[in-house]
Amino acid sequence: MVTTALVGAGVVALGAGAALDDAKGVDAAALKNSLDNASATAEELAEREASAERSTRDSEREESAEAGLATSLSESPDAWLLPLHGYDFTAPYGVRWGEVHPGIDLAAREGTAYKAVHGGTVKLAGWYGGYGYAVIVDHGDGVETIYGHSSQLMVQVGQQVKAGDTLGLVGDTGHSYGSHLHLEIHVDGAPRDPVPFLRDQGVDIQLEVEQVYGAVTAS
Repeated sequence: MVTTALVGAGVVALGAGAALDDAKGVDAAALKNSLDNASATAEELAEREASAERSTRDSEREESAEAGLATSLSESPDAWLLPLHGYDFTAPYGVRWGEVHPGIDLAAREGTAYKAVHGGTVKLAGWYGGYGYAVIVDHGDGVETIYGHSSQLMVQVGQQVKAGDTLGLVGDTGHSYGSHLHLEIHVDGAPRDPVPFLRDQGVDIQLEVEQVYGAVTAS
């Protein structure tokens, strides 16, 4: 009886030991797989972060290059630019309601900044009759631009401005029927249609496109 009991106990013990060994083997394999998966995931995350950093650096370089181009463009004495962005072309030059409309109208939200289309000297900055608060810039060679219906003026008479410098904010002052910028171009004292005039300078104001040193940029 004793021998049988001892033998039985030994068999149970051996069985338990084998089970423990198998359990250890399963745990080790699972642990290895988990570590491998974690390593692969870490590598993927690292690659994604590196890719994101490269994209950020590329974007920053592009923005810096564009900013540099815009700065060099506005500083060029020959630069001609759009007076503002995000507008609607609402009225052309010519006869309107039985009267001559000597410029064009660009509807925009009140308070939108408008800029000099070309470098020059501020000839007028103040109230200008039906134009409301207006700015006139003398560009030399008999060329002047008029910006009407401003809500606020940002320049003074005699101030030198470059293409792209802010002159004022869009408004609804004077003889106006809604917030917009009224733009005129005069040559030797006579108004000219701003659309073909500016197109000759590389600016398509109807399509809101500027030509930058041979490269076209659309807003």
